[in-house]
Amino acid sequence: MSLSSTRLRSAILASAVFLPLSAAHAQQAEPTVQDLLKRIEEQDQKILVLERKLEIQDDAAKTAKETTPVVKASPKGFSFQSADGQNVIKLRGTLHFDGRFFESDDPSTPPLVDTWQVTRLRPIIEGTVGGIYDFKFMPDFGQGKTIIQDAYVTARVLPQFQVTAGKFKAPFGLERLQSANDIRFVARAFPTSLAPNRDLGLQVGGSVLSDRLAYAVSWTNGVNDGGSTDSFGDVDTNSGKEWTARLFALPFGNSDSFVLRGFGVGIAGTHGSFDGTTAQPLVPSYKTPAQSTFFAYRGGTVTPVLANGTRDRIGPQFYWYAGRFGLLGEYTHQSQDVVRTTVAAGRKTATFDTSAWQLQASWFLTGEEESFRGFKPNNVFSLDNHTWGAFELVARYHVLDPDDDAFLGGAASFADPNVSARKASAFGVGLNWYFNENLKWVLDYDQTSFDGGAPGGADRPDEKVFLTRFALGF
Repeated sequence: MSLSSTRLRSAILASAVFLPLSAAHAQQAEPTVQDLLKRIEEQDQKILVLERKLEIQDDAAKTAKETTPVVKASPKGFSFQSADGQNVIKLRGTLHFDGRFFESDDPSTPPLVDTWQVTRLRPIIEGTVGGIYDFKFMPDFGQGKTIIQDAYVTARVLPQFQVTAGKFKAPFGLERLQSANDIRFVARAFPTSLAPNRDLGLQVGGSVLSDRLAYAVSWTNGVNDGGSTDSFGDVDTNSGKEWTARLFALPFGNSDSFVLRGFGVGIAGTHGSFDGTTAQPLVPSYKTPAQSTFFAYRGGTVTPVLANGTRDRIGPQFYWYAGRFGLLGEYTHQSQDVVRTTVAAGRKTATFDTSAWQLQASWFLTGEEESFRGFKPNNVFSLDNHTWGAFELVARYHVLDPDDDAFLGGAASFADPNVSARKASAFGVGLNWYFNENLKWVLDYDQTSFDGGAPGGADRPDEKVFLTRFALGF
């Protein structure tokens, strides 16, 4: 019996005893014992009825609480959740509207033009089923195309062991694994040009040592440098497969030192074997921040360069975020077996090594804390409140260096020195304006210099470009 029912019953019993006595005294007539007992019995029955009604109300309220879904809205998106929290659907989205404006004519052939474009338009559906099965589905309608970026399910068996199946980012490049909403520049740096992007397959991963060491191992179809499986229509083109493994540690994650807690270091690698065809050569090409191609193996339908065996990558990486300062660096080395058959030289095989590295720094002018994922301005842009959001300065230097041996052999070479550069070096600076947690404006200036890449062995002219982005993410 609840406390409220007990109090109600005591009150009614008191009324049954004292009120009749008061009335009898007023009328100078005393009730008999039988009358009092009858009155008490009647009141007792009423109390039992009221107690039952209260029990029914309590049961109904408990049932409603256990079955009523929970609807939430926040800067992180919208969600629908079952009352027990075991089943959740989240609705999120990303919109990136970009501009590209060259300081002078683009040196590529054919030259790129100044333009505006919707680079990313991604509605995101993610959630949890049964408490441990997470899923994500993310199409992309940017750049006039329709593709599926992510489509996977993850079983969180244990914090130390999770299994993912579907299409996801291969666990390799540091900046590649950073969300598009969190990268500091409009375009990712050269090491990401060597890293695999999204692929189809299986992955196991998790974290140990109180989340200070994360690991991931995947077995996938395999993709070109910087590419995704949607380049092949999400259809595997050969029997070769690729293994990818990554370790990333936060060695001072539990340290009392604020300066050290944001330091992370890791290493990743891939191994696979692939044989290209004339229809699918399976060899990469590389682009500048403005998306101008500056290196490609010889193509065509007669004597193209084809992948011909092993492709390996190795990628040490680190970041360090301390207060308003952030630093990110990575190095990627790729080794690729190739083949080319020409009339003059016959069948030639080779193994070429390509490397890239970057160092990127960021600093919040307005005092916010730098981090690898996410940002939260100390205030939001508001004319009424005379607040302006957050401002961040960024700078980076990055280099991509193809193998010089690819240019040897004249017309029988694997890369044309009159078109492809032997090296690209770029620096960039930028200002990021965070209006609030969901909206930011990015303005970058990038300049890329080349070794070679022009007719007669001359250096391709420097590429100088302004890039801007209006980014919405929730």
